[in-house]
Amino acid sequence: MSTLTITRDGRPTEFAAPPRRRLPTLAAAGRTVLLAVFVLVSLFPFYWMVITSFKTTADLNAGTHSLLPTSFSLSAYRNDFAQYDYWRNVLNSAIVALSTTVITVVVGSAAGYALARTRLRGKPVLLGFILVAGFFPIMAMVGPLFLTFSHAHLIDSYWTLIASYLVYTLPIAIWFLANFFSQIPVEIEEAAVVDGLTRLRALFRVVVPVAMPGVLTAAILSFILAWNDFTFALSFTQTPSHYTAPLAISNLGHSQFQVFPNMIDAAVVVVTIPIALLVLAAQRRIVSGFTSGSTK
Repeated sequence: MSTLTITRDGRPTEFAAPPRRRLPTLAAAGRTVLLAVFVLVSLFPFYWMVITSFKTTADLNAGTHSLLPTSFSLSAYRNDFAQYDYWRNVLNSAIVALSTTVITVVVGSAAGYALARTRLRGKPVLLGFILVAGFFPIMAMVGPLFLTFSHAHLIDSYWTLIASYLVYTLPIAIWFLANFFSQIPVEIEEAAVVDGLTRLRALFRVVVPVAMPGVLTAAILSFILAWNDFTFALSFTQTPSHYTAPLAISNLGHSQFQVFPNMIDAAVVVVTIPIALLVLAAQRRIVSGFTSGSTK
């Protein structure tokens, strides 16, 4: 419907009525339903794990399974931390993951910046080889790394795990940050050098803050890879006091004749919460880092 009005000069002016709000189409409703189903299916295992972690051993032995929690007990968490010293394993994971992340960010930023600013023939090929190295099968690297660490008497130490994680986190970070730094105008750092900064100081005081979304994305990916690792921890650690959290979970809640799922799920919840909070807090930075690093 339209409205007809008369202006001062006597000429009619027709104004269009505001458009009516369209009802959601069938396709949009279908996408919403599919998205809701996908979210529920994805979150259900974590939900089941959480409610199981708060169950008592008696509830589990009774064989009752309910989608809603029927009891609330912290006994599984107390047993993990008091009986199995699980806190030490979580601390080991934190030390190794944070150390790997710091080294990856510092070395990866410097190497990525050098590759981005250096005029080198065959640079795309070199970056391709670096990326392939980051996705090399883990099991194919266990044997050579084990022999190397054994000859160096480094088995069963933090440095063994950190070095093995860097084999994978550094190539990915270097490739990612090299592409990210190449999109930052050279004039920014040239102006900083004119103001009296060295190239290295200009990198960490001017260029890195501009590239912070990419740096944070590389840091988060490195932390998650090191935090969740099981294969290297199983291969290069021998004493329980040096176990990381994922490796310790495989030994929790077991006895000679019985398995305690509530203790296992409680340990998994403790390991999952830091990663979930980290991703939720930095999700915008992660998306910004990926989208900025993929376009020129």
